[in-house]
Amino acid sequence: MMMDKKRVKDYMTYDVVTVGVQATGRDVIEKIQKTKHDGFPVVNDQKEVVGYIAARDLLAVHPGTPVERIMSRHLIVADPEMSINDAARVIFRSGIQKLPVVDENNRLIGIISNADVIRSQIEHVSPEKVYNFMDTLRRLHGIEPTVKRGYVPIDELLPTQARIYEDELEGRIYEIKKGLAEPLIVVKRPGRYILVDGHHRAIAAKRLGYKTLDAYIILIAENLELGMERTAQAQNLRTLDDIKVMDYARHPLVAITHRLVRQN
Repeated sequence: MMMDKKRVKDYMTYDVVTVGVQATGRDVIEKIQKTKHDGFPVVNDQKEVVGYIAARDLLAVHPGTPVERIMSRHLIVADPEMSINDAARVIFRSGIQKLPVVDENNRLIGIISNADVIRSQIEHVSPEKVYNFMDTLRRLHGIEPTVKRGYVPIDELLPTQARIYEDELEGRIYEIKKGLAEPLIVVKRPGRYILVDGHHRAIAAKRLGYKTLDAYIILIAENLELGMERTAQAQNLRTLDDIKVMDYARHPLVAITHRLVRQN
């Protein structure tokens, strides 16, 4: 499923913490302390969204001030059927971190955040990625691969990546449950399925008990050993069970960020 088919309803949070229109600044402060959220949609008795209250709105405001006097009434909301790409444009161009999601009667049904949008974009597979890899195979091996779309047996996949990360794995599990997982990229040569792209998705599907998974299957008629197979052998990778699942705190990007923070 391509990105323009993914909808807000597939990634939004349904269990939304709200603030009633009769609440006070003190109530909001207590809710921030309890939930660790930095803002909340404000709803009336009919669950209609009438505003948004953020932590910054409480600066220099007496705690007893009614929420309706300090909340923002200039709202940008999302429709559940809006594409995730359109939601991303609104979030990043407006600078708003969260969009309330409402039905046709303006009643709150969820919330979509910038984190949800980022999660939806991770590991996006495009046809260009597939054809670029095929072109690499042509140049390296002088062969003429073909491609088809189909299902591959998960337990027969030869991994080519030694580690994956728990946070991304959780996202892939969520996507598979929602029917939103992107296809794998797999090379099929005589006697072997080689996993090129989609290791998080493959492990997620295996954890969920799936036997097969959708893939772009690059077909090679020649019985030749690819460089990525030699790399897998050097890393003692034979099945998906040989892949190490790393905690997010050990992700290289996090380590780099921590070093930069310490330097500053």
